Amino acid sequence: MRYPIFQFAYLPLLVICLLFGCKERLPDNNGEFSEQIRLNQVGYYPFATKKAVIVNGEGLKEFSLVNNETKEIVFSGPLTETKEWKLAGEQIQVADFTGLNTSGDYSIYIEGLGYSYPFQVGDHVMHDAFIGSIKAMYYQRTGMALEEKYAGKWKREMGHPDDSVVFHPSSGKNEGYISSTKGWYDAGDYNKYVVNGSFPLGQFYTLYEQYPGIITDGGLNIPESGNGVSDLLDELKYEMDWLLTMQDDDGGLYHKLTTKNFEGIVMPDKATSQRFIVGKGTAASLDFAACAAQAYRVFKDIEPTYADQCLAAAKKAYHWAVENPNIEFLNPEDVSTGQYGDKNFEEEWFWANAELFIATKEANYLDGINKNPLNFEFAKGDNWAKFMKFSGMFSLLENKEDIPESLYKVLKTGIGERADALVKKAGGLDYFQPIDDFQWGSNSDVLNAAMIMAQAYRLNSKPEYLRGVQQCADYIFGTNATGYSFVTGYGDKYPMNIHHRQSAADEIVEPVPGFVCGGPNFGKQDAASGVVYPDNAPPMKSWVDQEPSYASNEICLNWNAPLTYILGFLDQESK
Repeated sequence: MRYPIFQFAYLPLLVICLLFGCKERLPDNNGEFSEQIRLNQVGYYPFATKKAVIVNGEGLKEFSLVNNETKEIVFSGPLTETKEWKLAGEQIQVADFTGLNTSGDYSIYIEGLGYSYPFQVGDHVMHDAFIGSIKAMYYQRTGMALEEKYAGKWKREMGHPDDSVVFHPSSGKNEGYISSTKGWYDAGDYNKYVVNGSFPLGQFYTLYEQYPGIITDGGLNIPESGNGVSDLLDELKYEMDWLLTMQDDDGGLYHKLTTKNFEGIVMPDKATSQRFIVGKGTAASLDFAACAAQAYRVFKDIEPTYADQCLAAAKKAYHWAVENPNIEFLNPEDVSTGQYGDKNFEEEWFWANAELFIATKEANYLDGINKNPLNFEFAKGDNWAKFMKFSGMFSLLENKEDIPESLYKVLKTGIGERADALVKKAGGLDYFQPIDDFQWGSNSDVLNAAMIMAQAYRLNSKPEYLRGVQQCADYIFGTNATGYSFVTGYGDKYPMNIHHRQSAADEIVEPVPGFVCGGPNFGKQDAASGVVYPDNAPPMKSWVDQEPSYASNEICLNWNAPLTYILGFLDQESK
């Protein structure tokens, strides 16, 4: 310990301090932060579990928590014994400061390491990040300029009006054009995909249905602010409007609107290659049907005519899928953009049946729900094809009064048991996250697992469920093996070089804020194209902050949607 005034042996100093009331002082914080102290760089709710991970320290015994305003030590405690975490390839100790419940601005200090990144403790501590995560969708809008009064320094010219998109032969039409305006860019590229537009939009709708007042009119500062409707719904409608344009006259949904190859690293208005309507398939049609049925429910009291349009489109898409139950989409030979492929449509059928039954109460959809035994397995990776059954389950549970009691009981039990398993798994894993299999988009796997725990908490308010969700947020915001907050613009150390064409081409140092990157990916599919990963990186460190790293550092709609849900849930439930 350091005592800058007295340099006596510890016992005499203790006697003097007891007599005269002197306080221990720590070295001044010079703005340098230890990369060996990993914690949530955004912050913690007052009564949440609060843990920091100390990496590869030697002989460390204790930690101190410092109020950054008063410079006083407000909490101290012992570090745990050293453990080996193989997924992270680290020797670690844990600092547990759960007992600190007072709101404020803090840092951890450890002698020999220095100060951690600063963080907040307080109510609604993640609210700004929550707003940023959905405002990120505004920055993905196609077909309109982003004005400075809404976009700040990330303003840009309009790109991709998509008012004259050519039909690719795979669409079933050999000539002609279609107007397919609005919508969000899917990811770091400039294409739009029905599967990966419908699935995340459904997760956003789930948030709105559960917490309808969570974002008010004006809450996002977007062009529609001030129209008397929640800005969350305004933003979601911009994507829904586009999805409606992708329905063929026969009810089936085209799979995607895309160039034949990915555009270069240029701004949207400079990406001018011809765009095509490509393919048609069962997955896209069922995902759209589910999403459009949700849209009916959320808009029926706000825009009844629009809601009816969505429901009619949902039924028409479902009917097409009944008539075409096994149409797998595969990229045509001359198209190399995202495939979002799937050949097993059980999850899509379940989601569509669930949403349409809630919307219509028609028995044929309930029959579809009951066709197969319910499966509560949580599968990692490719969540656009593997997670939407949970979206259907969440909606059914939210509408308890509309479903048979026997179905409700099975769903409630199954979600609770899956949440219990995820909580147990997180308790024994490096950095307390509920997954140990780091695939493409692993951060979204963490967040989707958190969504299951969140639903379990809404059904049964066990503290361990809420804690599990909170620790998933901790992981995303810096309590992880990279030491980064994975969300652009939030925390002190976040990705600066995401695989996102706008962020790379706009000549602004900071990336567009509010995006969660894909995260560690042990597959490292981009290594062959020149992305350099750390030598012999363990699974949890298979991530790099490099713009070309589409396998670990890209952004995507279906990764931001569960982030928004989880941050919104915590903002409402962490009292």
